[in-house]
Amino acid sequence: MTGAAMAGLPALLKLLAVAALAALVPLAWWWGRQRGADARARLAALTAITLFLTFDLIAFGAFTRLTDSGLGCPDWPGCYGQASPLGARSDIAAAEAAMPTGPVTTTKAWIEMTHRYLAMVVGALILVAAGLGWRQRAALPHSPWWPTATLVWVIVQGLFGKYTVTLKLYPAVVTLHLLGGLVLLGLLVLQHESFRARSSAVPVSRGAVLGVLALLMVQVLLGGWVSTNYAVLACSGFPTCNGHWWPPMAPAEGFTVLRELGRAGHGALLSFDALVAIHMAHRLFALVAVLALGALVRALWRCGSAEGRRFGIVLLVLMLAQVGSGLSNVVLGWPIVAALAHSAGAAALVAVLVSLSSRVRAGSSACPSPLAGVGRPVHRI
Repeated sequence: MTGAAMAGLPALLKLLAVAALAALVPLAWWWGRQRGADARARLAALTAITLFLTFDLIAFGAFTRLTDSGLGCPDWPGCYGQASPLGARSDIAAAEAAMPTGPVTTTKAWIEMTHRYLAMVVGALILVAAGLGWRQRAALPHSPWWPTATLVWVIVQGLFGKYTVTLKLYPAVVTLHLLGGLVLLGLLVLQHESFRARSSAVPVSRGAVLGVLALLMVQVLLGGWVSTNYAVLACSGFPTCNGHWWPPMAPAEGFTVLRELGRAGHGALLSFDALVAIHMAHRLFALVAVLALGALVRALWRCGSAEGRRFGIVLLVLMLAQVGSGLSNVVLGWPIVAALAHSAGAAALVAVLVSLSSRVRAGSSACPSPLAGVGRPVHRI
């Protein structure tokens, strides 16, 4: 083990202790409420708590990014080698005195470390769920490899979090970290739906729902690229961009993946036209995503059962909220409330679509596919 690793070991052990203590709070609440329940009910409740905290983690991750707190502690996993900003007071004060607006300030350090603490709590709960899944696998409605795969994925997410910091907010890594959080959310939704066993004859095909979900994930990926490159305000006004229906853009420069924050692939500063291209790609693909979601809502309403219509209403409300918060970001100059609502709304849409896809019963489709032409028949699944 290197000297640097040895020096960081005490902070890591303290961080693990903090995570364990923090995880005891939801675990104690879960155990107290589920003590008399059977194994399946206990595991279902633990998955529900983890799912709830994962959604919170995604929202708080957006808050960390929006407040420019991603480098509030410029090392990992601790803060200047300490388990909390309290132990790093002198280092933070020196950095803040040198640059009063950041990237390191006391407030930003606490925001960044709170995000890490919450991530460690989620990781601890997933570790417990994976262990219990194997121990009580007879009670599981799904393979114990599902919670194990979720544990592996949360470790991958931890590595993305590490490289987000050590690579100084490298846009590709930050975007993948966001996408990975949504994948983790989807894995937990699938497991929770498996416990509830509520497959029903919602008359749309699973393929159509997954198709809409895939389009939404592309839109989320584009939105993450906008956010991590700080391109939200590259276009002013709506529906035009800087007074143009088709403004000057440099898409090749903007969508060069392997580059540092604020830099083009050749190392020069990223041009404004590249930022406009990033923004416009997200804005234009939003039309595709909205049309696909709207078609799915229409199919659920026209052909669905009562449950299908409930899903349709939820998706419609979330879609309209997303459009509203997205427009607010542009028209009102990127207010943090609207930006947070936009990030949380995207996560909610992903969760609802994953839930819907898990409940569609094979052979239940009786209506035209939302992604097909009007009157075009759907192949049954």
